[in-house]
Amino acid sequence: MSKKFLTDVIAKSTEMPTLAANKLAGEIIAAIKAEIVSAGRFSIPDFGSFAVRETPKRTALNPATGEKVQVKAGATVKFKASPALKEAALAGVKKTKRKTAAKA
Repeated sequence: MSKKFLTDVIAKSTEMPTLAANKLAGEIIAAIKAEIVSAGRFSIPDFGSFAVRETPKRTALNPATGEKVQVKAGATVKFKASPALKEAALAGVKKTKRKTAAKA
């Protein structure tokens, strides 16, 4: 999903001008970021949740030279899909497989 995709959906569903829809999409993304930073978690019902996870300090290998490199501890955002999203995705995969099988 991209900001342009969100802008297009907002503009079509609300008949809002594209410029205003683009600003609204940007504000939605900024609000989600702010909530993840402040609370460490953000959930959208029937879609899923985003949670901040800390990554530990570790040793990795440089693929070019093969030497060991120290990687700093950090953080990443993990996404966990809701059961409703998983079910919808599975239905879409099954539908695609049936279409492909019918063409063959």
